[in-house]
Amino acid sequence: MAVILIVDDDAAMRDALCETVRDLGHDPRIAISGRDALTRLDHEAVSAVLLDLRMPGMEGLEVLRRIRARPHAPVVAVLTAHATATNTIEAMRLGAFDHLTKPIGRDDLARVLSGMLASATVSRVAKSEPEQDELIGSSEAMRVVHKTIGMLADSNATVLITGETGTGKELVARAIHVHGHRGRKPFIAVNCAAIPAELIESELFGHVRGAFTGAVSERMGAFREAEQGTLFLDEIGDMDVAMQAKILRALQERIITPVGGKSVSVDVRVIAATHRDLKQRVGEGTFREDLFYRLHVVPIHLPALRERIADIVPLAEHFLARVSVGKRLAADAAARLIRHTWPGNVRELQNAMERAAVLVRGDAVDAAALDFIAQVRSGTGDIGDWPDEDLPSAIGRLEEMLIRRALTRSAGNRAEAARVLGIHRQLLYSKIKRYGLDVSEDQTDGVGQADG
Repeated sequence: MAVILIVDDDAAMRDALCETVRDLGHDPRIAISGRDALTRLDHEAVSAVLLDLRMPGMEGLEVLRRIRARPHAPVVAVLTAHATATNTIEAMRLGAFDHLTKPIGRDDLARVLSGMLASATVSRVAKSEPEQDELIGSSEAMRVVHKTIGMLADSNATVLITGETGTGKELVARAIHVHGHRGRKPFIAVNCAAIPAELIESELFGHVRGAFTGAVSERMGAFREAEQGTLFLDEIGDMDVAMQAKILRALQERIITPVGGKSVSVDVRVIAATHRDLKQRVGEGTFREDLFYRLHVVPIHLPALRERIADIVPLAEHFLARVSVGKRLAADAAARLIRHTWPGNVRELQNAMERAAVLVRGDAVDAAALDFIAQVRSGTGDIGDWPDEDLPSAIGRLEEMLIRRALTRSAGNRAEAARVLGIHRQLLYSKIKRYGLDVSEDQTDGVGQADG
């Protein structure tokens, strides 16, 4: 039996968590605020902490920071009904074992508690707050990405980011940099596919004056420009094989040789990205196998936008607000966006919102303003026949349609439907019940949802 401290300002949530923790064979303790939790930890030995993120007074991240700075700190999992990229990344960076979205099912809580109690706790001292990034998305797929960023940000491990063009690979690289200990040092991005093969060595490693025709002055190169910071090698899958060998040496030995110059040591974290299938290219002989494994220390895969439908409208609203203050997305426009297949991913959505903001003179961007988006998803109904209604009602209508379609296509497999929709399966269960989609009570059990 382990002592589990539950920190939440919502009485109903505390009671539900206590009951579940007790059913799992552990001894729950309760704190109603962050300060109450810290006081209890001063006087009582606790094995693990379940910490609400949003509380009056001292917020969850500050409580987490203070707990993790203690000697022999207990392991902490953060709970919230309002997950964002920033709070997920920060929670993981500050040493949280996990970052969970309410409602939390009994099986999920059992799994997390088991992992927490089995893990070794490591004290970590927090640094100053990082800058805000633009990683928008609360789908389950993106939350996995956010957690991974938070866990690896403070390391020096090489990272390989994969995903289709336009999914936001550079944004992820920047988030890793900003949230890590190199965050106040340079972030240098190089698009390997955009530089001719005969120039890329000079671009990356630099050159001395007179090294070749046209080298009228010394050039530092990207590696030295990123000293103590991060070098982002975008589209590394398109790099010439001869150059790959030199990149491998730089990664292994932390030494580069400027063209025509002498070798110098560098202190740089390298993050690489590609939309190519590098394993396939290794098999074809166009990408070095040893470089692939040297880059593939920590892989992050970014899902296509069509695979995380839940993020489309929040992203669209974010892009719209950024380019045109006061403009809003109408319900029929949200429906049109959700139905589109987005072959260009997030980048295409951003461009669409910028174009719509320019074309629309009024406050609301409606479906008519998005007529240039031709290709739409099938099977979600004709929004032209919908009655006039507010955005929440329209989103609810779309949500029900999408859930019905996902359940049909997955032959009733709710775990698969949740994966396709990009949401946690417990959230899917609650929505199935809300819309009366024929699910039994034992399939919707879980710890209740509350603001936090």
